[in-house]
Amino acid sequence: MNNDPKSASAEELATKGNLLIVDDTPDNLRLLSAMLAEQGYEVRKAINGKMALIAVQADPPELILLDIMMPGMNGYQVCEKLKASKKTAEIPVIFLSALDDANDKVKAFAVGGVDYITKPFQFSEVLARVENHLTIIRLQKQLQEKNLLLEQLNGELERSNSDLEQFAYIVSHDLQAPLQGIVGSADMLSWKYENVLGADGDRYVNQIVDAAFRMKNLIQDLLAYSRVGKGSLDFQPNDCQEILEEVLSNLQADIDASGATISYEDMPDMPIAIGNKTQLIQLFQNTLSNAIKFRRPEVTPEIKILATLQSDRSWLFSISDNGIGIASQNLELIFEIFQRLHKSDDYPGTGIGMTICKKIVELHGGKIWVESKLDRGTTVFFTLPSELS
Repeated sequence: MNNDPKSASAEELATKGNLLIVDDTPDNLRLLSAMLAEQGYEVRKAINGKMALIAVQADPPELILLDIMMPGMNGYQVCEKLKASKKTAEIPVIFLSALDDANDKVKAFAVGGVDYITKPFQFSEVLARVENHLTIIRLQKQLQEKNLLLEQLNGELERSNSDLEQFAYIVSHDLQAPLQGIVGSADMLSWKYENVLGADGDRYVNQIVDAAFRMKNLIQDLLAYSRVGKGSLDFQPNDCQEILEEVLSNLQADIDASGATISYEDMPDMPIAIGNKTQLIQLFQNTLSNAIKFRRPEVTPEIKILATLQSDRSWLFSISDNGIGIASQNLELIFEIFQRLHKSDDYPGTGIGMTICKKIVELHGGKIWVESKLDRGTTVFFTLPSELS
């Protein structure tokens, strides 16, 4: 290892920056290049525009200091040629010139210069501007590299999510047949050997059937989640009156059992929302089903649906209930897959329903969020594009 402090300093300074100075006056070239080299920059020199273009094409510098008044090809012309080439267009050019007229400076920026220093110059000013533009270059390069890395990570994440959804679909689909066999065998066992099994046997068989039905619900939810967004979606105008009527028909047994009242009369005109009808039915059905299910003991569910046309021509829907509510620290968790905030037998579920809702809303270009108070109720908000969007 070389412990010579002078040698170590030179190695550090050599990495400071690669510059090209273009000036037809040899004294100017020698003076400026010497001063910048002392500061640790790698400096090359060109005495005219033609030599500058050859040098840049052979080995592009990080920054160019360019005189304007040169014979044959002036600095403006050199800069224009640099900016016309894909290889050299991004190299920043600082003009160094004795021309002090405002029109000259405007033209320098118009042809692609990033800065303009008037001769005679103070070296401290030149050094400060060189360091500033090299810092900008390096920060831009770091940002581009990070953006590229982010794009790669996003691509990997999308592939991973797609693989996970495909895996969930295949596993869920393949599990349905053996699960149906378990349920059928348990039913047959209970029917044929009812007098042999006794009370304990019946209890065990019932536990098998109950567990199988819970697994069936989980499988169906996984299949529903993995199907959202698959294939080309047919987005059409949908009358939300028809959507709600179909959803309420699907939920009629739950409504009757709970005594729930569901009102949407306050909407003067039922919205027309653009979307996939099957997914919109699933969205409303999941949110309304939760509003019915998560009710307070001895309190009849009261559910209110509202819709407002917003300034961006999207519909804002809200579905409010008077149920058990959600603690503030758990509001975001409800959209995470398999997150069950209420795990007692009074509130069965798989923790996938609201995850499906979020996925549907985002596929339709909308947003979904929740506001809630414990023992007061919950409101689910989501936006959907309108027919006028």
